[in-house]
Amino acid sequence: MKEPLLLDTCAALRILGNEKIRKEAEDAINATLVSGEAIRVSPITAWEVGMLAAKGRFKSIYAPQKWFERLLGVPGVQLAEMPAEMLLQSSFLPGELHWDPADRIIAATAREFGLRVVTSDRALLAYGMAGHMLTLAC
Repeated sequence: MKEPLLLDTCAALRILGNEKIRKEAEDAINATLVSGEAIRVSPITAWEVGMLAAKGRFKSIYAPQKWFERLLGVPGVQLAEMPAEMLLQSSFLPGELHWDPADRIIAATAREFGLRVVTSDRALLAYGMAGHMLTLAC
């Protein structure tokens, strides 16, 4: 089996919004669910969705809190751990990754727990291509 999955916020927004994702990502998500392995979502996704809503850029019929509850209510989706040590590690990631706190926390989470990040974020995909974490384009 491949590495367990961690949805980046952009992937969670696409999936819950029933938007099209790449076949490889869709297949990996389905295989993970069939295997009984949980698909993780970082708590930082809740913060990012809240920030999008505060800026008027969150597009959903649901309030951010309800949207996040719905995401965690999807069978097989589970909240990832976010211990303080990992947050500290996000400040000292190897290689080059911009200083967006959410992306750094997603990267640190993936590295800490051996997760493959499902994302469309170019910076995270490039960080994965550089060999610093596992990624899957959605």
